[in-house]
Amino acid sequence: MPTDPADPLQKGRIVEIRLDEGLQRGSSPEIEHERKVAIADILEDNSFTLEHAPARSYRLSLSIRDKRLVIDIRCDANEPLGDHVLPLSAFSRLIKDYFIVCESYFEAIRTMPPARIEALDNERRRLHDEGSTKLIERLRGGIQVDFDTARRLFTLICVLHWRGE
Repeated sequence: MPTDPADPLQKGRIVEIRLDEGLQRGSSPEIEHERKVAIADILEDNSFTLEHAPARSYRLSLSIRDKRLVIDIRCDANEPLGDHVLPLSAFSRLIKDYFIVCESYFEAIRTMPPARIEALDNERRRLHDEGSTKLIERLRGGIQVDFDTARRLFTLICVLHWRGE
């Protein structure tokens, strides 16, 4: 269901999210699926506010520049509200481990017994939760998000990081 930025109930929410199209490296079907699902889930349900500013609806563009995540934040009228920049060095080990586990998981669902698949899925979720918690901490002082929004944003950071490597 598309969001309507003019709807007063959309305040404190992301109503549009884009990833840097300049990162044109191909990605696996699994990664593309994760990207599409994360974006759809964010648009369906999220909580995003700039600290020390009135809640409004936001349009985000995510990119990686010089090993930093750049979140270009705009209001619903597409006027710039500023960039929020996070060094990715704090996430690099976690992202690498997450992708290793994800690759193992995607391979396991084709060939491994259910117990092995479940173990890999649990590890994948643990790493995802760790990344989400770290993202909330790193955004603190500028942006507030709930845990579910942080999980979906962490997925998109992983997709961007993979494409930008």
